[in-house]
Amino acid sequence: MAEESRGAIAAAFTANLGIAIAKFAAFAFTGAASMLAEGIHSLADTGNQLLLFVGGKRAHRPPDELHQFGHGGERYFYAFVVALVLFSLGSLFAIVEGIDHYLHPGSVEDPLWAYVVLAISIVLESFSLRTAVKEARPRKRQLSWPSFIRRTKSPELSVLLLEDSGALCGLLFATIGVTAAQITDDARWDALGSVAIGLLLAVIAFVLAVEMKSLLIGESASGPNAEAIRAAIESCPEVRRIIHLRTLHLGPDELLVAAKLDLAADSYEELAREIDQVEAAIRAAVPIATVIYIEPDLYRSVEPPPGR
Repeated sequence: MAEESRGAIAAAFTANLGIAIAKFAAFAFTGAASMLAEGIHSLADTGNQLLLFVGGKRAHRPPDELHQFGHGGERYFYAFVVALVLFSLGSLFAIVEGIDHYLHPGSVEDPLWAYVVLAISIVLESFSLRTAVKEARPRKRQLSWPSFIRRTKSPELSVLLLEDSGALCGLLFATIGVTAAQITDDARWDALGSVAIGLLLAVIAFVLAVEMKSLLIGESASGPNAEAIRAAIESCPEVRRIIHLRTLHLGPDELLVAAKLDLAADSYEELAREIDQVEAAIRAAVPIATVIYIEPDLYRSVEPPPGR
C-alpha cells in the first residue's frame, strides 16, 4: 500500500473512532434516532479502515505456489468487503431504525448535545476528507472527482473519498432531522433523517461495490500508462510492429504486460537481447509493470485472435 493511502486511512480511522464515541454519547442523552444511525455509520467506517489496513498488509505477502502473481488483489477484495459492511451494518440498520422510530415516535431530549456532537463531527470529517483529497490530488491530474473514483486503481482512495463525502452529507441530514424535530416537536422528522442517512449509505455502498467488482474481475492499465507502454515499445528500433498488446492490473501497483511483437532479430541471441531491451524500456516508462511477457512473431495482414 502506498504511503499516501496509509496516511489517509490513518486520518480517517482516528476521526471516525472519535466521532463514533461522541455520537453514541449524544444518542444516550437525546434518544435521537438520527444520532444512533450516525453512530453506527461512524462505527462501520472505523471498521472499514481496519479492513483496508488488513488488505494492504496482506497484499504485500510474497508470491507462493498457489498465488504465483502475488497477492495484490487482496486490496480489491477487502475494499469490496467494505462496501458490503457499509450496506449491511450502516445502511440497513439506519433505515430499519428510522422506520421503527417513525412508527413509534418518542421525543428528542437535550438537543444541545446533538448539536455539539454534530458540529465536532463535521470538523473532524472535514479534516479526514481534506486529507483524502490532498493524497488523491496528484493521481487525479485533470480528471473530475467522479471520473477519478471510477478510474483509479487505488481502492483505498475511492473508499475514503466516498465515505468521507457521504459522512458529511449524513451529518447534514442528521442536523436537519434533529432541528426539524425540535422546531415542530415531532420526532418523526428525526426518524426521517435516519432513513435519509440509510438511503445515502446504500447509494455509496452500491457505487463502491460496482467499482470494486470491476477491479476484482481485472482492469487494464489506465490511459496514461497504456500510452506510455505503447510508446516505450515503439521507441525500440528492434520492434517492427506491435501485433497485440494486453495489460492487466494484478493490484493497484502491479501491472502485467503481455505483447506479441514483430522483431527484427536474425538469431536466437539477438532475439533474447531485443526482448530484454523492450522489457527494460517498458519498466523505465511504467515502473509498476512488474510482470512482462513478450512473444516474438511475424506480422500477418490477418491475425488470429489473441491467445491463438
